[in-house]
Amino acid sequence: METNFNMTLTLQDCQAMDAADPLRELRAQFSIPADTIYLDGNSLGAMPARTPARVARVVSQEWGTDLIQSWNKHGWSQLPGQVGDKIARLIGAGAGEVVATDSTSINLFKVLGAALPIAQADAPRRKRIVSERSNFPTDLYIAEALCKQHGWELVLVESDAVAAALTPDVAILMLTHVNYRTGAMHDMAALTAAAHAAGILTVWDLAHSAGAVPVDLKGAGADFAVGCGYKYLNGGPGAPAFVWVHPRHTDRFWQPLAGWWGHAAPFAFTPEYQPAPGIARYLCGTQPMISLAALECGVDTVLAAEPLGGMAALRAKSLALTDLFIRLVQERCAGHGLGLATPLEHTQRGSQVCLTRSEGAYAIVQALIARGVIGDFRAGDDGMHPDILRFGFTPLYIGFEDVWHAVEHLKQVLEHGEWQRPEFNRRHAVT
Repeated sequence: METNFNMTLTLQDCQAMDAADPLRELRAQFSIPADTIYLDGNSLGAMPARTPARVARVVSQEWGTDLIQSWNKHGWSQLPGQVGDKIARLIGAGAGEVVATDSTSINLFKVLGAALPIAQADAPRRKRIVSERSNFPTDLYIAEALCKQHGWELVLVESDAVAAALTPDVAILMLTHVNYRTGAMHDMAALTAAAHAAGILTVWDLAHSAGAVPVDLKGAGADFAVGCGYKYLNGGPGAPAFVWVHPRHTDRFWQPLAGWWGHAAPFAFTPEYQPAPGIARYLCGTQPMISLAALECGVDTVLAAEPLGGMAALRAKSLALTDLFIRLVQERCAGHGLGLATPLEHTQRGSQVCLTRSEGAYAIVQALIARGVIGDFRAGDDGMHPDILRFGFTPLYIGFEDVWHAVEHLKQVLEHGEWQRPEFNRRHAVT
């Protein structure tokens, strides 16, 4: 999808781009309120139109009528793997290599807990995990807790210093593929290769990647990956996450949360744990069927793009949308103190744009929300960086005219000083 930025763009140009968009029909999959421009799918995806009926069927028929029979009759016991296989198609993994289960934090604990003994077996003197200082906090907290438990050290570096930090005392490199604060995207293949050349295992968090950008875990040679179900996969608030382990590692060690669903024969009810072969051992307790059913609806909305070009087509539209947003902000909101935290280079950008401002960023976002333009806010990093206005562009349901109107609303909020109103400066619990 080509975008001509050699001339001043108009609303009519954006409407023409929508008319020529081969993915425009995918928006009908979602229930988005009228007069709302939803630019927060990087935090919580929009609800698929099919989800309410699917969830109602699980509740009223499968649970309400068929009761416990549904574990067999409706395949509840197979759903973590069934949804996992669908997610695998989006992240460069094979069938039977992914399970949808638990939360991203719990899954990260599992894979790090399994990676530690693998690393120790291969190089017992290595006891460091390296990560990016601006990584999502839950990743750092989980890694910090495991390091304290095992007498290891968590080393945090800036994003441009990751490669240099791959020293002989490092055992694991843990990174989020697309940075939640800036939208900057790491070169997974290059960093994985550099880590492996240094004898280091890699753990990738795909929370802001899966369903947003093309991912090829096996092509990159990655070791472990986890990801979120409620962002670009549109699984609903608190949707189950997913976990992938390269087949070369799955059977080497137990994961630390050895629950009964990860047992080789859970209904044998033996007192000793025997891990299931392959990725099934990364299950833990009884799975949430209502949430998994909703997640499957969300994943299906992304897979609906396969006949139209799949992730490559979604990526092309995502880049066109974010290019357009950046260009219009620079042209129409100049002089209002906005900066850009997101890389301009396509190979370094996820599917979000993060603007910066030293004053009023939170209030500006609240003023936009009042106008029906939904983004979110992230505070500056310990005073080292300005605050961030964060906007996600999900190409399944965002169009070019949406981008035009979003920037027009931003311009008016800034020009009229709406963000200075008291109601927009009162902090909510969730930003």
